[in-house]
Amino acid sequence: MNIDRQFSNDKPIYVQLVQRIKRLIVSGALQPGDKLDSVRDIALDAKVNPNTVQRAFSELERTGLVYTQRTSGRFITDDVQLISDMRQELATEEIEMFFENMKQLGFDDAATIKMVKEKNHEHS
Repeated sequence: MNIDRQFSNDKPIYVQLVQRIKRLIVSGALQPGDKLDSVRDIALDAKVNPNTVQRAFSELERTGLVYTQRTSGRFITDDVQLISDMRQELATEEIEMFFENMKQLGFDDAATIKMVKEKNHEHS
C-alpha cells in the first residue's frame, strides 16, 4: 500500500491515515477482500510510529471498512454497500467544503454552481 508521507499539522496523523486509507478503499485502489500491509510495514513506509498505524486500523475496524482475521492479518470489508455509502459520504463532505471555501472567496451558491457548470461545459 502506498501511503503519502506528507502529513499536515492541523489533524492527528492517525486521522490523516484513516482518511487516506478510506480514500484508497472508496476509489477502488484497494478492493473488497484485499489484505492490508502489516502495521510495521505501513509505519515504515509512512515514516510514523507503529502505534499510530495501529490506532488508525482500530478506527477503520470500528467503521467496518476493515476487519481482522486473527492469524491472517487485516482485510478490506467485502460489504460493497458499506463502501458505496462511505464513498457517498466522502463526496458529500468534499462538496460541502468546496461550497464553504467558495463562500469565503465571496461567491454565493448560485454563482458557484454557475461556475461549475461553465467549467464542466468546457471539459465536455
